[in-house]
Amino acid sequence: MNLHESIERIQQEMELQQYVTDRPIVTSVFLAMTLHKPLLIEGQAGVGKTEVAKVLASGLDTELIRLQCYEGLDANTALYEWNYPKQLLHIKLDESSHRSMEDREATIFGESFLLKRPLLRAITDPDKSPVLLIDEIDRADEEFEAFLLEILSDFQVTIPELGTIVAKHRPYVVLTSNRTRELSDALRRRCLYLWIDYPSFDKETRIIQRKVPGIDGRLAAQLTAFMQVSRGLKLAKTPGVAESLDWAASLLALHRDHLDRETLIETMGAIFKDRDDIERLAGPRVEAILAAIAQTSEEALPESSARILQELSARPAAGR
Repeated sequence: MNLHESIERIQQEMELQQYVTDRPIVTSVFLAMTLHKPLLIEGQAGVGKTEVAKVLASGLDTELIRLQCYEGLDANTALYEWNYPKQLLHIKLDESSHRSMEDREATIFGESFLLKRPLLRAITDPDKSPVLLIDEIDRADEEFEAFLLEILSDFQVTIPELGTIVAKHRPYVVLTSNRTRELSDALRRRCLYLWIDYPSFDKETRIIQRKVPGIDGRLAAQLTAFMQVSRGLKLAKTPGVAESLDWAASLLALHRDHLDRETLIETMGAIFKDRDDIERLAGPRVEAILAAIAQTSEEALPESSARILQELSARPAAGR
């Protein structure tokens, strides 16, 4: 199998997993697999960064191990902890034993008392390379990021009571970031890099039709046009593809086959997740967007967002 066929095969596998992809994403996944380097994916929230890891694990028929990052995450939570209640119970039950203290210590600090957290689970998989998803690494502290660099460097960890554990099968690593803070240059150099932007009109329409089977084609195009226009407005929380899918599923559940003002007002909570955004859009602005979309032919919808935004900016301030 030549290089082109290998990349095409990965794209086909991702499409089979209902992930609508493009060449930059597929090539990045191919290189991460071939070079066994971590893949750092950045982009706005809701554009499908996490899905890349899920689809990769499914395509490789291997385990997906997820480490969800947050402020205050430390090495113990991410790597391992000792099962203290179990150790204390074992010590209590072993009080009448005539074994030496060294033997007792060796027992309670054995692997049966070890609670493996995501990083250690990824390193110690005995059968095959898992996919390790380190989600929203930008939410973790810089100290944890520095610790993570050591793990990603050699894929080994030293546990004082057990010694050094080296990965038998190096995991495929995917890191995601929403850019809430800048990541260190050292971490970036360690990884391959992929930026996933909001999708084009055609790609987003394909995603909606693939993920929400049964939705009317015209409605999917109108929905996409509205979302593309929304992303050009000044909003507190810009809706991503995840919101597009939620909205499409909501409209399908309500048996709607076209966009109108009443339907939009009833379902705005599926699109906008901020009260100020909803209040800012409700009224003349929404009506203007819907009217412009309704007056646009389906063939012209892919190129309509820039025109609609220009028309909105030209409206008097009172009508915005």
